[in-house]
Amino acid sequence: MVPSSPAVEKQVPMEPGPDRELRSWRCLVCYLCFYGFMAQIRPGESFITPYLLGPDKNFTREQVTNEITPVLPYSYLAVLVPVFLLTDYLRYTPVLLLQGLSYVSVWLLLLLGRSVPHMQLMELFYSVTMAARIAYSSYIFSLVQPARYQRVAGYSRAAVLLGVFTSSVLGQLLVTAGGVSFSTLNYISLAFLAFSVVLALFLKRPKRSLFFNRGAAGREPSASASELERMNPGAGGKLGRALRAACRDWVLARMLRELGDSLRRPQLRLWSLWWVFNSAGYYLVVYYVHILWNEVNPTTDSARVYNGAADAASTLLGAITSFAAGFVKIRWARWSKLLIAGVTATQAGLVFLLSRTRHASHIWLCYAAFVLFRGSYQFLVTIATFQIAASLSKELCALVFGVNAFFATIVKTVITFIVSDIRGLGLPVHQQFQLYSVYFLLLSIIYFLGAVLDGLRHCQRGRHQPLPLAQDLKSPTEEKAALALSVPDKDLRSLPPARSPRLSPEDGLGAAGPGSGEQRQSDLAMTPQATGFLSPVPAPSAYTPGPTRASGPDSAAETCPQPAVHPPGVSTLGLQRRVSVSVQNVSQ
Repeated sequence: MVPSSPAVEKQVPMEPGPDRELRSWRCLVCYLCFYGFMAQIRPGESFITPYLLGPDKNFTREQVTNEITPVLPYSYLAVLVPVFLLTDYLRYTPVLLLQGLSYVSVWLLLLLGRSVPHMQLMELFYSVTMAARIAYSSYIFSLVQPARYQRVAGYSRAAVLLGVFTSSVLGQLLVTAGGVSFSTLNYISLAFLAFSVVLALFLKRPKRSLFFNRGAAGREPSASASELERMNPGAGGKLGRALRAACRDWVLARMLRELGDSLRRPQLRLWSLWWVFNSAGYYLVVYYVHILWNEVNPTTDSARVYNGAADAASTLLGAITSFAAGFVKIRWARWSKLLIAGVTATQAGLVFLLSRTRHASHIWLCYAAFVLFRGSYQFLVTIATFQIAASLSKELCALVFGVNAFFATIVKTVITFIVSDIRGLGLPVHQQFQLYSVYFLLLSIIYFLGAVLDGLRHCQRGRHQPLPLAQDLKSPTEEKAALALSVPDKDLRSLPPARSPRLSPEDGLGAAGPGSGEQRQSDLAMTPQATGFLSPVPAPSAYTPGPTRASGPDSAAETCPQPAVHPPGVSTLGLQRRVSVSVQNVSQ
């Protein structure tokens, strides 16, 4: 009894360990989700365009369309890669703080700025907030174990969508029911953003990240470099830094090689190309749709502007379609292109409907078209996400998403410079949407032609697939075995064909025939031990497949079920090989 009490005392403090760890990561995830929700509470965001075009700022529609808005894709292209690298190198929380400060700068410039350069600087800060969104989506994975990735990803995504929906509904209620002006709405947004910056100050900084800070694996090169520094004290510092830089370059080069190998997969290549081209067109529509709404319904009465309601409905539909996309069960290798073609053609029709709407009485048609357009994109982007992530590691998946976003930004920037910028064509917003509808139509035609070509290849493959009966009954392994048998058994060809010996169940060999593919492979793989059928000693364990090994007639019948009648010339293939090997062994 005495020795048992210390054991009990030692086990008591060990029990609350998992519970404390569980409570710890739950508290961190809840706090991060609350931060993500509060960071999206910007009720004035849906009304920025009517605020700029209204009496508060009094910018012209041409200035907003061709001088201010085009700065956003340009600056986003410039800051995307640096922010992506800093996010991983600084371990997320500094970039989240930078995002909050950039949001505050956006609304300060929006409230205090009076000129076009001020608004262009506002677009620059807004592009930083867009690039820093990767910090929030990646930060949550550094808090938990890989087994909880799927659950916490759902939590963080739900928090963001709920925040966007709440922000849009709140802004619309304040404008329509409360009669709040756009300027007051922006001051309310600034107060919420300042509170989110305070929340970001208390976020826990993780100890690891995906690329630059990978825990023990990432510290090994530093240890080896330190040893070399001690061996070479004169140039140790430079050598150590050079070795660490070379190691990081090697890791990046290895990941780029893996990325090149992964892009050879047809499905990964298809969905990556969809991500690049379709997301570029999607964001162009999102950037300019508020300007289109203001041109269709140029009212000065803020109570009749329903931009917040449209954004809330589109967010809700996007969440529903994203959820429904997880339950779509089709043969993606065959029907992916056709599905993409159909959805992209629908998007082309919706954008064309937006471009043809010009009367204020049809503004609700514009709202409905945008809601459906955004919901269809969220449906496909969810499918593209799990199609890309299904066969990649976490690090490589993040790299693929980053590369896709970078190339999509390049396409978006080129189209913006040609179509929207004042240095390019400088088209009005309705003509821009007509070109965007043609852009989506061309993409749908390309996807549809790809689906047709895949269908033709499938039909041709199915037409040439059937073989004659004699060839269809032999697998390629049997053909190679028959060719190998022709050399050592050529002196036996003059003999009359002998009847296959009847084997007892104790021999454990079973019958050879086309009924069991696993048995044919075991026949060819275990032929050096096939001489056991001439010996009276049973050897069932050498030929009984499966996790459990048993002997006797029941086990032979269960493991190697064969039909009663075998096609001629095939059923004796495995036995002929055993006969030839046994004859050689007996002769030796």
